[in-house]
Amino acid sequence: MAAILLVLSINSCSGDDPKPLNDGQGGVTEVVYTWSETADSLQEATYNTYLSTNGTFRQDNAGNNFFNYWWNAHMLDVLIDGYIRTDNEQYKARMKSLLQGIKVMNGGTYHNVFNDDMEWLGMACLRAYEATGDEAYLTVARDLWTEIKKSWSDVFDGGITWRTDTPFGKNACSNAPAAILALRLYQVDQNPEDLQWAKDIYNWQKATLVDPATGLVWDNISMQNGEVVINKDWIFTYNLGTYIGAANLLYEITGEQAYLSDAVQTARSSMTSPKVTSEGLLRSENQGDGGLFKGIFVRYFTDLILQPGLNEATRNELVRFMKFNAETFYSKGIGRPSMLSSPDWRQQPGSNTDLSTQLSGIMLIEAAARLKAEELL
Repeated sequence: MAAILLVLSINSCSGDDPKPLNDGQGGVTEVVYTWSETADSLQEATYNTYLSTNGTFRQDNAGNNFFNYWWNAHMLDVLIDGYIRTDNEQYKARMKSLLQGIKVMNGGTYHNVFNDDMEWLGMACLRAYEATGDEAYLTVARDLWTEIKKSWSDVFDGGITWRTDTPFGKNACSNAPAAILALRLYQVDQNPEDLQWAKDIYNWQKATLVDPATGLVWDNISMQNGEVVINKDWIFTYNLGTYIGAANLLYEITGEQAYLSDAVQTARSSMTSPKVTSEGLLRSENQGDGGLFKGIFVRYFTDLILQPGLNEATRNELVRFMKFNAETFYSKGIGRPSMLSSPDWRQQPGSNTDLSTQLSGIMLIEAAARLKAEELL
């Protein structure tokens, strides 16, 4: 029986609604997913809708011009995704303008009271340096890493604090990203101290904030009323993603199988835990900061899929999960013609979409385009 092709080709921000092509034979429906074209449309819609002041991007699509440092750091990552995929010089100009604008909007400095904010920007800068060869990005990354290292202490036997001014609070989001930053700097500079930093940070997080039975990542450890408390109730996708990313990169650099095993354990639990997924789809973590969490997870989950050392059975398992999430979002979670993203990938967005939520949608489609280019989707 002949197939009916449902073709959704989005080459501009207008985003045509899908229409079935009837061959008159009543065959099964096959969807042709245009990942790269849809990524282009999402990128352009985001630039045109959210661009604010000094090359930075605003809070939402409703005109709130609040500058959020760490969201803009991830906007840089997303622009890099577009540049790597298309080799379009327009992205380079947007990236450089954003880098300069973040400093202006942050009071003339890249330093921030939140270590994770600086880590997100440092990681994005290293990707930008790798993609463009522009030393300005590397200079920023090195400066931020020097600042971040000051927040390691013996409180709770190690770890990087969440805030530079809060010694008794250490979070997953300020540690695995720090390990990734150190590892990427090691790849550039070959400084063995950076590799040791990464191992120490990773080992501390694994021992302190990771459930050994499942690999799920607990959010933070803090001092409350004189007692040490680990918050095991908060399981967020971005913490899972960066832990997977740190383990995967440590395996890539050291060749030690234990790191890859850690990454796979956390990835598998992420796909099945009701705290993370619902019926095979990553749960909504709402808007605001939570809107960005799933996109970060997808970035590092995709890196794991593309790890050459991964066995094919496991790779296929991870690809199936990504495929379901990407296809669901593609069909149900993108508003057309606005090309805005929903925090719930099973349903259409409302009238207000935070930049954070929009970025997660782009990261998912850019990841799908990347996997398609590798003939995995």
